[in-house]
Amino acid sequence: MTRPAPGLRTLAQVAQGAADAYGEKTAVRDGAGALSYAELNRQRLRSAAAFLAAGLERGDRIAIWAPNMREWIIAAFGAQTLGITLVPINTRWKGAEAAYALNLSRAKLLFTVEEFLGQNYPAMLAEQDLPALQRTVVFNAPMAEGGGAPHAGPAKERDAWSGFLAAGQSIADDEVQSRAAQVTPDDILDIGFTSGTTGAPKGVVTTHGQNIRVFGTWSETVGLRSDDIYLVINPFFHAFGYKAGCLASMIRGAEILPALTFDLDQVLARIERDRVSMLPGAPAIYQSILAHPKRGDYDLSSLRLAVTGAAPVPVELVRRMRDELRFEVVVTAYGLTETCGTVTICRPDDPPEIISGTSGKAMAGVEVRIVNRDGAVLPPGEPGEIHVRGYNVMRGYLDNPAATAEAITPEGWLKTGDIGVLDKSGYLDITDRLKDMFITGGFNCYPAEIEKLLCAMPGVAAAAVIGMPDERLGEVACAFIVRDGRGGELAEESIIAWSRDNMANYKVPRAVHFLDALPVNASGKVLKTELRSKISP
Repeated sequence: MTRPAPGLRTLAQVAQGAADAYGEKTAVRDGAGALSYAELNRQRLRSAAAFLAAGLERGDRIAIWAPNMREWIIAAFGAQTLGITLVPINTRWKGAEAAYALNLSRAKLLFTVEEFLGQNYPAMLAEQDLPALQRTVVFNAPMAEGGGAPHAGPAKERDAWSGFLAAGQSIADDEVQSRAAQVTPDDILDIGFTSGTTGAPKGVVTTHGQNIRVFGTWSETVGLRSDDIYLVINPFFHAFGYKAGCLASMIRGAEILPALTFDLDQVLARIERDRVSMLPGAPAIYQSILAHPKRGDYDLSSLRLAVTGAAPVPVELVRRMRDELRFEVVVTAYGLTETCGTVTICRPDDPPEIISGTSGKAMAGVEVRIVNRDGAVLPPGEPGEIHVRGYNVMRGYLDNPAATAEAITPEGWLKTGDIGVLDKSGYLDITDRLKDMFITGGFNCYPAEIEKLLCAMPGVAAAAVIGMPDERLGEVACAFIVRDGRGGELAEESIIAWSRDNMANYKVPRAVHFLDALPVNASGKVLKTELRSKISP
């Protein structure tokens, strides 16, 4: 089978190259059936035509708030073909969180679903002020009567996906190709949202050329192959799902199996039925599979490749993944949204101790250094802040030059806020996080953001959040609350219930402690070390 030609640096070029190289080989398979690479390419171009019919131009922005599904891929790739920027929205977010990202990015179109995991996305946005949003397109809505042409009515109209596509039939193929040819590797591919020490989400701007080079390197390093069948459990709104999943698969010609949710029984059944060979994810996924009481009832012999990270990986887990789940290759990696998702990665032939004890070494073309608080570079073995420089570093935070200047030095070094140690061979061990961030089941949790949400609850005067150990998820939120006396007698149960209604579930505190006052230092900063001592055994 012919591999795509090298040097393809825009999404449109990669997609066309994959169609030329892999043709009728299956690209995406889900409950609706299979799409070949050739058909995926045709649908991508049809989607691009619909964006032109909707009046969007190169440099405009669209958002997708939906779970892993083929329509997500087709809409994203269709927009990016024309140099339209993708804004992925976290499916765990509530209405106010999604509205913040939509308004900051000034997205003109939103693609979503009616309901996912009991949440009605359009309804959650109904009361939000969204001045830039012109239209909402619903993937699973029925086609509008009369062939799906745009509805008459207010600017923020809602259309079915089928109707949105149908409107593109008036656009000539040559026009799509002409617009696509104008896109360069320096055009913005996407704006992914992350959080900083203030807790306010920031939009991370990255380009076509950066991401394609990163995930070309990533997929080659881990050994992703065109005969792999890739179960993408990681959500598409995250770089691990959308970039290390869909983009990497398209670069290498692998078959994508989108997973709506992580249901362990369904995952085991799909591995057996679909002969899954590539299964990435946080360590908790593999721990859950190993602990499943009926694991022996499933044929898991097709598993070949695992890429994990986002939480500590015990050396015994790596051994069991190889010995019991029979993975040929297990690797770990480290990255940030600000680095297109990847900085360091293990090599397939690294021993279990390296895979468990480190996050690998820097990709080619990427530099990693460790510095102290004064900015002096530290020798191997000394812990300090991790700095990264290379082609993978973001162009900056969206409309936030001050935050960008604070994060990236004049010499181009990204200050990650993470603490780590480099060994003499360049392997990186992540030891702490300057930003107090903790990871719950693979999701980054930022205490300041959760604290701000908690302080919006009636009866809460002050809140502080730390991560506490959890056997299954790595760490979970633990909240310390000071009551203000206006919300009745707040209890742990009411705090948790309110949190489930007002924030993404991975942010919800699993334990709540009440204090008369938060411990602070002379400058008023909360002493989180003291809070940690309150829950230490």
